[in-house]
Amino acid sequence: MATPSAQMDGRDLPPRPEKPAKPARYISKFRPFVKHEAEKNKSRWKTMGPAKVAVPSPKDFLQKHSKEPKLPPRKKEQNSKKPPALSVPRRTDRPVMGIQSKKNFINTNAVAAIRGVPKKPQPFCVDTRQGDKYLLETSGLAPKYIKKKDYGVTPKYVARRNEERKRAKEEYEASILEDLKKKAMKKLSDEERTNVLQALKKNWQETQREYLGLSVVIDTMHKKMHKQRLELKLKELEQDIQALEMHEDVYIANE
Repeated sequence: MATPSAQMDGRDLPPRPEKPAKPARYISKFRPFVKHEAEKNKSRWKTMGPAKVAVPSPKDFLQKHSKEPKLPPRKKEQNSKKPPALSVPRRTDRPVMGIQSKKNFINTNAVAAIRGVPKKPQPFCVDTRQGDKYLLETSGLAPKYIKKKDYGVTPKYVARRNEERKRAKEEYEASILEDLKKKAMKKLSDEERTNVLQALKKNWQETQREYLGLSVVIDTMHKKMHKQRLELKLKELEQDIQALEMHEDVYIANE
């Protein structure tokens, strides 16, 4: 048997597993070309600022009206010809008499002030005791609309609408009259009245003959109904004959 010291020796332990080697990292063959293009098109100062900034001089401060546009020099100044100096009259000099200006502004203003109409104050409307006021013209309280030329005149669209309404009413009344004429009662002449009366009497005689020809014994429903129908017809014929005989003027409706 192996001693404890022999067991602790490393020669009897199992070997450590070897780690597999990592493959080489992939590097594109276009890497140098891409790097060169990126460095070529990149402006370094856009992200980090310029390397050195020129400090402005104290003498180059912003002066007043320095940025305003300047007019080009005049032609007279370019020709180095100065305008003649204005001669100011002295206090002891007297004006030349007999020369008048085109317009006497003093007299004109005096006449305008004398003949002018004084300016009227604008009328106000005060609605509170604190003195709150507003213009009377725009308040709606001044009757300025009655001074208009077309005040009280019916507008054209209202007159046109009234004419259309009147025309529509006339057309409606004309159509109603026409319908009433069509549905008006017609008066029977004496000859037509006589003919109608004779026809009714003849019909009554035929119905009376049929009624008298009924059997004495009426024992069925059909016979009873036939008898009632004849009686009703005779009664209506009698009423019509009596109405025609009582009235000489008879009117009938046009269908």
